[in-house]
Amino acid sequence: MKYFDKDFLDFFKDLAANNNRDWFQANKKRYESSVKKPFEVFATDVIKAMQKTEKFPDIKPGNCIFRINRDIRFSKDKTPYKLNASAAVSKGGRKDVETPGMYVELGPEKFAMASGVYQPSKENLERIRKKIAKDPKKFYKLLEAPDFKKLWGELKGERNKILPPEFKKAAETCPYIFNKQFYYWVELAPSNITKDGLVETVMKYWKAGKDVGDYLMS
Repeated sequence: MKYFDKDFLDFFKDLAANNNRDWFQANKKRYESSVKKPFEVFATDVIKAMQKTEKFPDIKPGNCIFRINRDIRFSKDKTPYKLNASAAVSKGGRKDVETPGMYVELGPEKFAMASGVYQPSKENLERIRKKIAKDPKKFYKLLEAPDFKKLWGELKGERNKILPPEFKKAAETCPYIFNKQFYYWVELAPSNITKDGLVETVMKYWKAGKDVGDYLMS
């Protein structure tokens, strides 16, 4: 199924040159027809596809889709609108930063996807580190799996410079223990956005990262 036409990308290109409330209000009907409504249909189908294998609650697109408005309170960039449409499909929707789900970002600059544990709690971080330290070979085996390696490439995330003493020995052979985030991110050409099979592409990446995500949460 094809969800987006050329105006989905063109809208954001035009918005980039006119990122102000007056222009957005004058083009609101265009935003709703070319961006908002088709993205809601797309997000709904991603949810349905993931619910076939995942024990997600009955989440709605509204729980997963991020607002187009930027939070400019603490930013030097005061432009009010984002130049992409994005959603995070997981058990807790867009507010869930610990459970592996699928983050999808569509815009004229990139088609991005991400999964993993983006912001683990202190307790969850300690649990993940203990698990990796106990059997680092198993963790590396998952990261070297052909589908994960081919589609996602590698595990990403910010790292602590200092570790609790009990992890220092294991970190000598497994530097991932320094991580305070455990996520994977990929960017595809934006031309993919207007093609058929977009949900199938998202699910292909989801399945390729699922074993890593399950490991981090088990």
